[in-house]
Amino acid sequence: MMTQPPFLISGDGLAIVSPASIINPDYVKGAVERLESWPLGVSVSLHCLGESGVYSGTVDERTDDFRNALHTPEVKAILCSRGGYGTVHLLDRLADDVARNPKWIIGFSDISALHALCVSRGIMSLHAPMCKHLTAEPADDRCTQYLRQILFGQIPEYHEKPHPLNRQGEGRGMLVGGNLAVLCGLIGTPYDIFRPGSVLFIEDIAEAPYKIERMLYQLKLAGRLASLSGLIVGRFTEYTENEGLGGTLYELIYRLVEEYDYPVCFDFPVGHVSDNLPLIEGAEVLFSVGKESVDLAFCIK
Repeated sequence: MMTQPPFLISGDGLAIVSPASIINPDYVKGAVERLESWPLGVSVSLHCLGESGVYSGTVDERTDDFRNALHTPEVKAILCSRGGYGTVHLLDRLADDVARNPKWIIGFSDISALHALCVSRGIMSLHAPMCKHLTAEPADDRCTQYLRQILFGQIPEYHEKPHPLNRQGEGRGMLVGGNLAVLCGLIGTPYDIFRPGSVLFIEDIAEAPYKIERMLYQLKLAGRLASLSGLIVGRFTEYTENEGLGGTLYELIYRLVEEYDYPVCFDFPVGHVSDNLPLIEGAEVLFSVGKESVDLAFCIK
């Protein structure tokens, strides 16, 4: 059983924190303006705009910011300003705080580690765009609008275009996933996100195809791929195809899961792209891959 954090109402508080890398202040400013227009009461954590080497703050500072947001009653959701690297430093420190204070934690990329923490503690979270997207994209951007709708309890259904490599079928299970490199780094830890019967979504940035294949072979050899109810292959960006490996990246992934009988879709709009659909991690989903459409429905109210 997963705990669903309370949905927001107008005027609720939302805190912006930086659990990993340094953030451009202009992106935080833009996100504040967008979120206040919804309307929400937005606060910016003490070290959100800080700098400690490549991080927004020391481990203690970043932990304190996140912990304060979790323990502040007025704050109903926490938006991570950006990813980068560094979230893994906070997992053991925040595990109990997250479990005792279920709130919507929002972000993607390196924030996949926090989503894994939430799953480990039985809390739903929101894999979704962050400050840069809220600043750079127009108000009517569909991902921005879906994020707003979900936070306020209006749950969308997604109907996306098919891909030639898709394998048709239907699956049902708990939705988990995120950045592939981050998730593979958590295998064998208390924050291992791979559960039998799950619908898994994956994406990554600046990883060579052979590295992606190696990570997926790790999952295959560990039995993680065989136990899925469905696989959503998102967008992989900033890499160069290497046909010497025997095909495109998507073709390599297709062959890796060819022996399984669950539905698989490719090029789903999730990842380091502007069209990055918000996904509710920890929610039960119905996942259907057909000739004309790829459909994803969240089984929550």
